[in-house]
Amino acid sequence: MTSHKTAQTMKPATAAKKLGVYLQATPAEFQEGVVSRTELNALQTEPPEWLQELRRNGPHPRPVVAAKLGVSIAGLARGGVTEPLTTEQIEALKKDQPEWLQKERATQAEVRKEAVRIKEKHAEQADQAR
Repeated sequence: MTSHKTAQTMKPATAAKKLGVYLQATPAEFQEGVVSRTELNALQTEPPEWLQELRRNGPHPRPVVAAKLGVSIAGLARGGVTEPLTTEQIEALKKDQPEWLQKERATQAEVRKEAVRIKEKHAEQADQAR
């Protein structure tokens, strides 16, 4: 008995998320088809020009925008940023430092600091338990 291995495929939205690009900015053939695991790996290892351009200049999806600005996705929403942004727009926000961005960056820094504190506390407790 032989088993036939079928190629694992994903929706374009899933592939775009894994590639870190905004789906609506991808070529029509990417948006309309399905992407196999092999194709995704090929796009990641040897990105075509359109993918390089999207990664370089955008528009970028919210998770990428949030990471580039150093804030959470919720922080973007609180700041009124609901649409994808280009690299140029992100750089302008970094330069202008609006009040909401300063506040959200401070909040994010506190969240990271607290996460480190909790991790250290758990490690200390684990050491004491041994």
